[in-house]
Amino acid sequence: MITNLKIQNVALINEVEINFSDGLNILTGETGAGKSILVDSINFLLGGRLGRDFIRQGADFAHVEGIVEFDLNNEYVKNGLTTIGVEYEDGQLMMERRLMASSGKSVCRINGRTVTAAILKEAAALFVALHGQHEHQSLLDPSKQMILLDSFCGEGLENQKAKLEALLGKYKKVNKNLKALAGIGNQRQEQIDVWHFQLDEINKAAVKLNEEENLTNKKNRLSGLEKLSKNTAAALNFLDGSTNEGVLSATDQTSRAVTLLSEVVKIDSSKVELYERLVETLAGLTDISQELSGYFGELDADPDELEKIEARLDVIYRLRKKYGPSIEAVFKKQEELTKNINSIENSEEEIKNLQSKKRAIIKDITTMCDKINKLRTRHADVISKKITEILQDLGMQNAKFAIEVTRKTSFTPDGNDLVEFMISPNQGESIKPLRKIASGGEMSRVMLAIKTVIADSVSTVIFDEVDTGISGRTAQQVAEKLKGLSGKRQILCITHLPQIAAMANTHFLIEKSTDKVKGVVRTTTSVEVLNKEAAVNELARLIGGAQITNATIGAAKEMKEQAEGI
Repeated sequence: MITNLKIQNVALINEVEINFSDGLNILTGETGAGKSILVDSINFLLGGRLGRDFIRQGADFAHVEGIVEFDLNNEYVKNGLTTIGVEYEDGQLMMERRLMASSGKSVCRINGRTVTAAILKEAAALFVALHGQHEHQSLLDPSKQMILLDSFCGEGLENQKAKLEALLGKYKKVNKNLKALAGIGNQRQEQIDVWHFQLDEINKAAVKLNEEENLTNKKNRLSGLEKLSKNTAAALNFLDGSTNEGVLSATDQTSRAVTLLSEVVKIDSSKVELYERLVETLAGLTDISQELSGYFGELDADPDELEKIEARLDVIYRLRKKYGPSIEAVFKKQEELTKNINSIENSEEEIKNLQSKKRAIIKDITTMCDKINKLRTRHADVISKKITEILQDLGMQNAKFAIEVTRKTSFTPDGNDLVEFMISPNQGESIKPLRKIASGGEMSRVMLAIKTVIADSVSTVIFDEVDTGISGRTAQQVAEKLKGLSGKRQILCITHLPQIAAMANTHFLIEKSTDKVKGVVRTTTSVEVLNKEAAVNELARLIGGAQITNATIGAAKEMKEQAEGI
């Protein structure tokens, strides 16, 4: 249960600390005093989203902090906390959430450890159920009714829905492949023709890996053929004089130098090493001259060769532009086209195979939907009986509540069920969808009954104006039901009705006041726990309005005494 709540810089609240008790905690106050702000703060603590206007004007941040205590023997809570990775000690959690004004982002912490808002929300759901004053309308939506029903069905249903979702994924994949193979009308043959054309174009080109690079190098060489010939001839002339007779070449001169140096070493043996190096140089010059001479002979190329190379490079360029940015991509496209053609031309067998898979998957989906339907139907019967009993306790003695689970032909990840909350409020009336009930009082009691059943697993239930549309005897019945619920769990209830407020174990008064500080007028909401005398005075205000008389005080005292006797 929530034992402590601290609120700072939230709307009209400057700073408030509330210590809730077990049992029934009642919160009352004038309209506009800030009761909804308190609920918003709790909702924020529990992981709800709120806008920047949540922050008090002039403040840099809004801060809500709460302490939640739970029974260490509660395996449901302990397992839930372990599943989402939340650590706890001595059956206590410190939940904190802060919203910074500069970015609008929030920081969430549990026991000092930063967590995501989603984890905070999951943790809070293990302890607290909050019923807001606008929830009546959402209860009329069949899609929300299915969510409510599913929340009763537990992990078993969630596991089955996960398996169903996986089956639906397989079904979509098989169906997509079937459509691709089967095609529509002539489109299948047209696709085959396109693929054949593209594959023939790539095959005829017969491009080889690195061919483009080699051709480009050859093209560059041929484009500079004249310059290459001139420079090569000049180099050969210097080396061996082969292109210019009468000129003493580098090899000739080096050869003479070798002869002369050989005579030197006969006299001075210290120059043998120098002589040997010169001999190696002569050998190197001779090799270079021979290799360069061969290269010079190759430069006399076919004049049409450059044109052929350019034409081949153009073919390769067009292929790259059409089928991929690189030759590797063209090869990949070639493989893909071959695979697609083989697959679709031999698709009859594949189509039969896929159709067989599809039928098997549909059978599995149908089986899983049947299991989900049986689970929902079983829980719907149990819940319907419980809610009917509670409605009868709330003064609707002849009411009959039922959750109708029917089937549809299409499948979704939720199965193929349609869920509708049905009710017959009075004897002799046929059972009808809940959304067709107009009475606010009946809706309030139905909501209380549903929340009573839902709240079986949590230790705290919060009701924000559950008294909408009721008064008199019905209000007394709702009050007694809330009192009975508070014997099993902590109840926080915001109300305008004295019958409900009188049942309080702890009564809080929410008030707002206006102060002028340094010429600036500020409105502030405060929360005060009432002693017995103050609680009676507040009851008198709820009974009689603004004017409190001895008669309303007397009625309030009597109402409080009767409540204490229940």
